[in-house]
Amino acid sequence: MDIESLKTFMVLANTKNYTRAANQLFVAQSTITNRINELERELGFQLFHRTNRLVELTPEGEQFRRYAEKVIDLTETSLAEISSVQKYDHYLRIGCADSIYEGHLAELILKHRKKHPKDYLKISIGLTEHLLEQIQDDMLDVVFTYLPLQKNSLHCELYKQDTLVLVTDIENTKYRKGITVEKLLEEKYLMCNFALQDVGQYIRKLFPKYHQFELEIDDCMKIVPYLLHQDNYTFLPKDMAEPYIKGKQLRQVPLVDFNTPVINSYIIYKKPLEKICSDIFKI
Repeated sequence: MDIESLKTFMVLANTKNYTRAANQLFVAQSTITNRINELERELGFQLFHRTNRLVELTPEGEQFRRYAEKVIDLTETSLAEISSVQKYDHYLRIGCADSIYEGHLAELILKHRKKHPKDYLKISIGLTEHLLEQIQDDMLDVVFTYLPLQKNSLHCELYKQDTLVLVTDIENTKYRKGITVEKLLEEKYLMCNFALQDVGQYIRKLFPKYHQFELEIDDCMKIVPYLLHQDNYTFLPKDMAEPYIKGKQLRQVPLVDFNTPVINSYIIYKKPLEKICSDIFKI
């Protein structure tokens, strides 16, 4: 089982079409067919259900996909790390939830890059649950998440505490003195479901059960364009919203009869990396 076969499997699983997979990999369609057939013979089970138009993963294929993702990532990361030994002073794989990156890390990493240009930093933005899996699978060295993880080989501590603020476009002049829960329910609220666990549930409970938001998105940065020049509302972490508020693009709406919970974020890293993590992230 070679890495090219695994990559071919992943491309076919994503495109669900032999022709598109061949075009994406710049090989003949017969090459895709041969690689998949050889992989299935080696594994002893079928990876795809084939039809005239599409291919779909079998249950075994779905399970193998998770394995293939990890093997490809570990292989490429290991080779990159080996090749970087002579080029860089440090090699650090960082995983981060998007709102933590935007609110806290981006500026710190930029400063570190200017001060230490010979450090190699690989940054991945992802969801908390996925990041926790990756650091346990040795695919990341340090992660910033909204959930703690206690494990002997890892150090975990509270990184930042933030609050949620309700924001809208700067030109939206309603509720300058504040908004009540009752009035918020009458407005166009966009749901930024950024995996904050209890915090996310708190927001949902402000609205009626089974309430359908006209827009839901799991990336805080992607929701900002839907706020600008429109009379929409959403909650954002304060540290992330602050640049838009100071830049007079968004306005914070005061809350009259309710408060928002505190957001805890955590840094989790391999214990031998304490010094470099302290230097970069000011812990």
